[in-house]
Amino acid sequence: MSLSLPTETPVGVELAQARAEIEEQARAIAALNKVAITIASRLDIQSIVQSVTDAATELVRAQYGAFFYNVTDERGESFSLSALSGASREAFEKLPLPRSTALFSKTFRGEGIVRLDDVRQHALYGEEAPYFGMPAGHYLPVRSYLAVPVVARSGKVHGGLFFGHEVPGLFTERQASLLQAIAVQAGIAIDSAQLLESQQRAQEQLRYLNETLEEQVLERTRALQRSELQFHQLVAGVADCAIYMLDATGHIASWNPGAERIKGHSATEIIGRHFSEFYTPEDRAIGKPALALATAASQGKYEAEAWRLRKDGTRFWASVLIDAIRNDEGRIVGFAKITRDMTEKRAMQEQLHQSQKMEAIGQLTGGVAHDFNNLLTVILGNLESIGRRIPQDNDRLLRAVQHATEGAERAATLTQQLLAFARRQPLNPKPTDLNRLIARLDGLLRQTLRENIALDCVFSPDTCHVEIDAHQLESTLLNLAVNARDAMPQGGRITIETTTVRIDEHSKEFISALPGDYVQISVTDTGRGMSADVLARAFDPFFTTKPFGEGTGLGLSQVFGFVTQSGGHVRLQSEPGRGTTAKIYLPRVSGVIPVEDATKHEAPVRGRAGEAILVVEDDDDVRVYSTEALRELGFTVLEAQDGVSALRMLERHPEIRLLFTDVGLPGINGRELVEAARSRRADLPVLFTSGYERNALMHDGRLDPGVDLLSKPFTRAQLASRIRASLDASRE
Repeated sequence: MSLSLPTETPVGVELAQARAEIEEQARAIAALNKVAITIASRLDIQSIVQSVTDAATELVRAQYGAFFYNVTDERGESFSLSALSGASREAFEKLPLPRSTALFSKTFRGEGIVRLDDVRQHALYGEEAPYFGMPAGHYLPVRSYLAVPVVARSGKVHGGLFFGHEVPGLFTERQASLLQAIAVQAGIAIDSAQLLESQQRAQEQLRYLNETLEEQVLERTRALQRSELQFHQLVAGVADCAIYMLDATGHIASWNPGAERIKGHSATEIIGRHFSEFYTPEDRAIGKPALALATAASQGKYEAEAWRLRKDGTRFWASVLIDAIRNDEGRIVGFAKITRDMTEKRAMQEQLHQSQKMEAIGQLTGGVAHDFNNLLTVILGNLESIGRRIPQDNDRLLRAVQHATEGAERAATLTQQLLAFARRQPLNPKPTDLNRLIARLDGLLRQTLRENIALDCVFSPDTCHVEIDAHQLESTLLNLAVNARDAMPQGGRITIETTTVRIDEHSKEFISALPGDYVQISVTDTGRGMSADVLARAFDPFFTTKPFGEGTGLGLSQVFGFVTQSGGHVRLQSEPGRGTTAKIYLPRVSGVIPVEDATKHEAPVRGRAGEAILVVEDDDDVRVYSTEALRELGFTVLEAQDGVSALRMLERHPEIRLLFTDVGLPGINGRELVEAARSRRADLPVLFTSGYERNALMHDGRLDPGVDLLSKPFTRAQLASRIRASLDASRE
């Protein structure tokens, strides 16, 4: 007989509650067992988290359940969905991932369980309409909320389990405790699955390495063989460097084609011989080869630049590197040696250094010439005035003035040579036939030479036309002829030859020459020649090998300056006892050269009525001399010491017919003065004067077009002649 109690009685209610609790416990135990069995039977992480999510959703009777991995971006706002229950995963994946709001961040930081009876009423949820803390598209009818972190044994938060239901107050403390137990098991399972995956990947990689090891060894062996072959091909293919091996005692063990090309020895005749054979006798005498090996042995390498010998005994400038080679025990077993032929590069560097040195000295000497020319203008002018006033029967005073004048003229010549070397002399280049110029100079050259010196002129059949200042070129050739004469005290032969040559970008002898056609003038003597040291300094100003008092040392420096200023190049070739050759290269021009009219008439040098001259000169002595000379010749003369005063004078004196001005003036220079004056009077004729022309009137080595220049020092006759010519030209 069974006893049944109505459920409405207190006892019946208690029995019903007890029965429900027992059933709930049984269901929870069954769910936990299911989770444990699932975790134990699954090996991949995705199956584990999906099973855990499904079982936990069923256990707490949630409407929605999800597992998110804790994978954050640099802003900490990216979570990866891994498992979902109670909703369509496909639809959910199209939506943006949730942000790290206050509701979610506590779980992903592993700070414990979050259980809310009504999430919409809680401060963590937020109050922003219309999604209330959820991102757009994620709105679900969730009221009851339960979340628990899934933490690894290391303390790292794998992610979180999240559950929701539309009915408020659904989730209990007991369910939260059960979920925490499931989360612990899930964390352990994820750890184990990740470890298993790592082991599987490692095993797979090891298997792959084992399978490919033999193939890699073979490929590596083949690669080493190819590398060795390529190395030998590389060494054999290097033609610009001598690359060879020495044994520990310095004897040659290998020899590449570059070594044969540079040094001249073949491999069969040089291997086994000592490398000291390449050193000069003076270097061998002081033990340089042994020192090189000792330095390489103690310091690891030896580097140097020095002269070395070829097979035929000629020398070349070499860059040398010696590296010590040691075995595994550290003992030296040999040396690797590399030698480069730097002869051409050294020659180019020496040319560059010589050019820079000449430029620096030229700037210095050019500046000195300015003051000298002002002084010489005054000295020569006053000597001329004194000479005109001395009675013609006073021979003693006349001789004294003549000697003083000759000395001043020699000083003027020296100053002109300084300007030529500094490339600051004003040039007036015109198209010139060099063959015709040298033929015309033949008689003067023979008068300069002694009877025991023969002169030969050999002319090129090609047209040898250049644009040059003919007067300065004649002086240059005379300088070279005088130097050649002095180098042959016992007599000999001088040969002047013209020829046409082509200089291209590959002409290593001319590092600064523009490619093109040139005319070469060679002046060759059979004299005593020059040593290498003398040849290196031949163009230096004031350098001379002549006895004291027999030369200024400015002849060749004048040649260098004039040729360079004219856009050409000059080279010297000489050896002791074998004579000297000076080669001048001038840019060749095309076209017909007009024949010069040899009949020249001196212009009248007297002033005429109404011819007023404005003299502008800052040097008082030069200004006094110039004005007095012009007044003696009948000109009306006004004077100014600077450009500003000159402009005021021009405004007050419209009768001024010519402006005679120095270039180097204080304040505005002569060129600027002329520009300002011609803005007022465009037809005003101008004659410039200068003792040292820099850049105001001259560019690219020649006077600017339309510039009329009287160089200092000048005589009374030269001044009058140029003034007369300028006035007559303006009138015409």
